Amino acid sequence: MAEQCLPVPRLRGVTREHFMEHLYPQRMPLVLEGLDLGSCTSKWTVGYLSQAGGTKEVKVHVAAVPQMNFISKNFVYRTLPFNKLVQRAAEETHKEFFISEDEKYYLRSLGEDPRKDVADIRQQFPSLGGDIKFPIFFEEGQFFSSVFRISSPGLQLWTHYDVMDNFLIQVTGKKRVILFSPRDAHYLYLSGSKSEVLDIDSPDLDKYPLFPKARRYECSLEAGDVLFIPALWFHNVISEEFGVGVNVFWKHLPSECYDKTDTYGNKDPVAASRAVQILDRALKTLAELPEEYRDFYARQMVLRIQDKAYSKNFK
Repeated sequence: MAEQCLPVPRLRGVTREHFMEHLYPQRMPLVLEGLDLGSCTSKWTVGYLSQAGGTKEVKVHVAAVPQMNFISKNFVYRTLPFNKLVQRAAEETHKEFFISEDEKYYLRSLGEDPRKDVADIRQQFPSLGGDIKFPIFFEEGQFFSSVFRISSPGLQLWTHYDVMDNFLIQVTGKKRVILFSPRDAHYLYLSGSKSEVLDIDSPDLDKYPLFPKARRYECSLEAGDVLFIPALWFHNVISEEFGVGVNVFWKHLPSECYDKTDTYGNKDPVAASRAVQILDRALKTLAELPEEYRDFYARQMVLRIQDKAYSKNFK
């Protein structure tokens, strides 16, 4: 339905130096092929994961439908032993289930204490963390988290953005990823950091008439592919088959720009949050005016924001 669909470029054998000097500054998605990711791409079968991961309890999303919606929360949280999760997620139908025999599972690993600790597969799953090598295309001090993800076949995650740069490492299975530029946010019908448009291939155009104007970038990921997702780029992920991935997040901005209480890496930078709070107060003040005046001064404010804050360096 989108007016344009652009392929995400793919490059093989990219070095750290080439990435940092020539590719990273462009702030565009990119699929990297042929990187040394360790033994995980060959070892992480259902049997190996079940045995190596053991019976560690994990909190998972369980949904009766493939399209997960974080706004309406059309899923429930349940706890399973890790080996049971892997076995169920790899199945199309289940003898044991919470909601329905064809329910979908999604693991997004957490820190030991999610209120204080970030996710790091090397800490939470040490028996598996040694199998994977991260592409260290950033300084060690910029590292934020490494998130272990397991998805049922057909599972689709909502369109959202993250505030940190991200390597999505596809270890096993296949994913289809659709991305949208931060400059097209006004076409995505946002609620916080998430888009209200669930069916991005056949959106309800009566409800979301501007959605097709968003430029759409698309790629398919197979085992061993690494997708670079720059901070603020919206992405929608569809697991075309049972798959395991690891997201490596790192800080694009200086550390002091981020909320120090944020263990998930999804809170807006401190200055952005402050600006939104100030805007909310300004809107409450405008509400004291009659409609005709409120409309006039609101439009003046929008023009001022466009003039002072919008970049002329982005298409």
